[in-house]
Amino acid sequence: MNNVTIGINKFRGKTTVIKYGEKERLRHMYMVGKTGVGKSTIFQNMCLEDIQNKNGVCFIDPHGESIDWLLKNIPKERLEDVILFDPSDIDFPFGLNILEARSEIEKDFLVNECIQIFYKLFDPQKSGIIGPQFEHWLRNAALTVMAGPEGGSLVEIPKLFIDRDFEMEKRRHLTDPVVIEFWTKQMSKTSDFHKSEMLNYFMSKFGQFMNNTLMRNIIGQHKSSFDFESLMDNKKILLVNLSKGKIGEINAHMLGLIILSKLQAGILKRANKESGDRKPFYLYVDEFQNFTTDTFISMLSESRKYGLGVHITNQYLAQLPENIKDAVLGNVGTILSFEVGAEDAEILSKEFIPMEVEDFMNLPKFNFYIKLMIDGKTSNAFSGMSIPPEKSKSSPVIKEAIETFNRLYYGSPKIFVEKIINKNLS
Repeated sequence: MNNVTIGINKFRGKTTVIKYGEKERLRHMYMVGKTGVGKSTIFQNMCLEDIQNKNGVCFIDPHGESIDWLLKNIPKERLEDVILFDPSDIDFPFGLNILEARSEIEKDFLVNECIQIFYKLFDPQKSGIIGPQFEHWLRNAALTVMAGPEGGSLVEIPKLFIDRDFEMEKRRHLTDPVVIEFWTKQMSKTSDFHKSEMLNYFMSKFGQFMNNTLMRNIIGQHKSSFDFESLMDNKKILLVNLSKGKIGEINAHMLGLIILSKLQAGILKRANKESGDRKPFYLYVDEFQNFTTDTFISMLSESRKYGLGVHITNQYLAQLPENIKDAVLGNVGTILSFEVGAEDAEILSKEFIPMEVEDFMNLPKFNFYIKLMIDGKTSNAFSGMSIPPEKSKSSPVIKEAIETFNRLYYGSPKIFVEKIINKNLS
């Protein structure tokens, strides 16, 4: 069974467990509420129940506390299913290459996602900081770097414009006439002065990742440490610790964006499978507004038929771009709200009739209102309480065993990684 428990409802002296059905979960869940009200508790409990039910899950945590709790509660029989992606472990970095693709369709998708990531990080309002010319350079450069049997990584893109031998070697493998024309007709006729001006502007967006050892050793590897299609098909447990305090905010956002892009690419590959072969996989994302591009909208509307159930949460609606907010409120089957501010309460009261604005603003800690999808239809709003997480059952030895296994199986020694990346960049 893929049913999980959200919380409990108390009404007229009767306590009822709020269960979340398998089919309904593929219509997704959105949770909103101020910090410290109990959102993480619900996700932790649900994710652990999925793990105990031998489901495949991915939990993206920008703080680290939920991942630490889950690691201490993993059942022994599932220890080898855990993939712990912790970028702060700089001695055994994982590889995470957004430009690693196995088909032309996947290649185009990931290049477009790469462009969206740069917009998200450097020009979220699309004010012109990342403009059409930057996008044009990045698209053609990314497709060029990916050419050839060895492929390439994001950090090698600047090398194309300063190393003529590398440029010519990569161009030798190009077959796309549009990309070939970019080099033969556009770049060759661009004056050195204009090229130099554009290059400085272009390179400045890569500097903080190329000059950051932690990031370079992760996104500079040609081969990713894990494959999302295989991960989902084999019901693995991917725990992503993006603690902003350990790795920095922009690095956390970049890695989270890449992971969701790779996940979406893996989901799209499921189109080639029979519906019965698409094993359910459950995604949990805290502070999801930091890790979403515009293609997230299509993921919400399309992914359920590919077996992906999405669970997302954040603190208030104003954090979401208008199109993402509309997509969430329009496409998500189950919506849950803890205590929110006046502005959000105004919006949610219209979604949660008959609840009033004051109801949302005065909710006690760990209490919520929920519109739950049941048998394909969203219920009327009702109240609930989250269930306190169980005390950790395992010893620190199990957590250490998971970390050691992941270092050796998925990570690579820093000295070897740097040797290869430095060779690729030299």
